Formats: sequence, C-alpha cells, structure tokens
Amino acid sequence: MPEALTTRIDRALTAVKNPRTGTNVLSSGQVCDVATTTDGKVRLTLLLAANDDATIARSVRQALEAVDGVTDVRVDVKDASQAKAAQAATAAPKRAALPMMEQPAAAPRVAAPTPVTYPQLGKVIAVSSGKGGVGKSTVTVNIAVALAKMGKRIGIMDADIYGPNIPRMMGVNAPPPVEDEKIMPLEAHGVKLISLGFLIERDQPAIWRGPIVMKIITQFLRDVNWGQLDYLFVDMPPGTGDAQLSLVQATQVNGAVIVTTPQDVAVGDALRGAKMFERVGVPVMGVVENMSYFESPETGKPLAIFGTGGGKRLADELGVPLLGEIPLYPPVLVGGDSGTPIVVADPTSTAAKKLTEVAAKLIA
Repeated sequence: MPEALTTRIDRALTAVKNPRTGTNVLSSGQVCDVATTTDGKVRLTLLLAANDDATIARSVRQALEAVDGVTDVRVDVKDASQAKAAQAATAAPKRAALPMMEQPAAAPRVAAPTPVTYPQLGKVIAVSSGKGGVGKSTVTVNIAVALAKMGKRIGIMDADIYGPNIPRMMGVNAPPPVEDEKIMPLEAHGVKLISLGFLIERDQPAIWRGPIVMKIITQFLRDVNWGQLDYLFVDMPPGTGDAQLSLVQATQVNGAVIVTTPQDVAVGDALRGAKMFERVGVPVMGVVENMSYFESPETGKPLAIFGTGGGKRLADELGVPLLGEIPLYPPVLVGGDSGTPIVVADPTSTAAKKLTEVAAKLIA
C-alpha cells in the first residue's frame, strides 16, 4: 500500500478521541492490527475497556471511511482486559496447578453493582426465552406497538447483543443522533428504539464478553434520551447469560415475560430462564405460548403442529398466568422481515388480536 495512504489512515485515527481518557485511539494503543489491501480495504482491531463509550467503534469507522483511497472498513471490537491478559500469557507462559476435586477452587468475590432506578423509564419489563427461534422478538415488538396504539409511551431496548433483530422488525436502521451528549432513540410505529444494530455493521459479529455487555446495557439505560416512558420493554437474548445478569444488576426490573413454543424441549429451556429471574428477585409476570397452533384456512380449526399445552404446563409450574396463545400465522413472519408488525399490518387477524390481548393483560 502506498505510504501516503497509511499516513492518511494514521492521521484519521489520531483525530478520534476516547472521551474517558482524552487521548486518541492510535497513540493510546486502543487500535492495533491495522491491515490494508491494495484496493483500499482496511481492517483493524479496537480494544474497548468496560467503561469506554461503545460508540467509539462507529467514530473510528466513520473517520476511516472519509479517508481518500479507502474503499471498505472493518472494525473488530475486542475486550481490552481479555486482550491484555492474552498478551501477558503469551509473553510469560506459566502453568497453574489444577484444583483438586476434593478442594474446588474458591470463586473470587466480586461486589455486585447496586441496581439504579431510572424513573423516566416507567416499568421495565424483560421479554425472555430459554432458547432461540421461539419468536421472542416478534412478541416484543407487537405488544409494544399494541400498547403504543393504546396511547402508552413505549420504548424497546434491544439487549440481544449478539443477534439484534429489532431494527429489521421495526423497519428502521440508522445511526442514532447525539444531542447534548445523549443518544437520541429512533422511533417507529409510535415506539422509541435503541439497538446495537444501529451502531455496528449488519455483518459485524459482536465477539464481546461480560464487561462490554454490561457497559452497553448500562449505556442504553443511562445515556439514551428516552424522555418519559410508561413501559420499557427489553428484548433479551436467548439463555441465562451475561445480558440477563447485566440488566438486573444495572437497573430495577419490574417483571419478566417468558416466551415459549408448545414443544417440551422449548418449555424446558424456558423454565430455566424463568427460574433465573426468580433467583435474582424479578417477578415473572406470565407466559406467552407462540406458534401455538395453525389456523386452517379451509375450516378455521386450529391444527397443533408443534404439540399442545406446553405454555400452560410452564405457567402452572411457575404459578403465573398464561398470557396468550399466539397462532402460527405466515403474515406475522412477513411483517417481521418487512418492518411492519402484524398488529399494524393486519390488526383484525387472530394473531394480532391475541397479541393485543397479551399487551392488555400486561398492563391490567
């Protein structure tokens, strides 16, 4: 690559400051492994600490895209603490003794952060599932839009760091503006939205561990200008990992909605997800059984494609209400891909009515 281009790249990187340290990302060592190709493609690694602003990645990418001769930019974000630990291990490898089975290694004591209450967010409700593919995000966007249509002030925080689908399902995707050092949420169908999908490229994997996940969730709660909301729905990733724990440590969660499908394998995973919330003091408000049945177009009778009764069994075991049984309706999938939720696209359909009923039961 011509020297002139690499010089321009370095100059662009020195113009990007880290608000926390006040230094530029190049001289501070946050940018490393910079590689270029003869046709102007640039790839680099950006090291972010847990208390760094996650939008630095976007600033780096935009700065390089503006450099004359650069045709494509890829920024790989890594946890700075993990990268430094790996470098130290490589420089001075040491073999640690393995703990004996009779004497398990003691877990390090880490003080859990005290949850912060954000009155402007209203009621914070986590929508969760034990496994992926059950339609958790579909349920989230439709009950949120249904409540917005009822006149409620609603926000959706996409906490699915590894697979942010809310931008596509709500039909909006653009970098959110920043005003007075606050991130302004985007809006669609009367609902305010924030998602990591607004900040990274569509094909960029989020290879991040706990500290970075905690930082992003905290920033979405604290640094986004939500205005005054009645309800903030948090679309969680599948499972019981870093995002779930980070949310309950970051703020007071008023309740959780568990989404499942009728199959026992989905119900078993959903049960573990529900028990996680119970253990951290978050009440489970109810269960939604998605893809409950297929309504025959000829007879109108329900056909149990994926089995029956899974949601009811889960709700009974948890001692919570079954909020709704949502049918498998192909236009729901079409609406999710096109950015028009079914409660807007076809509000008279059975699926839309059932989802609206779930929304009404939640606020009752």
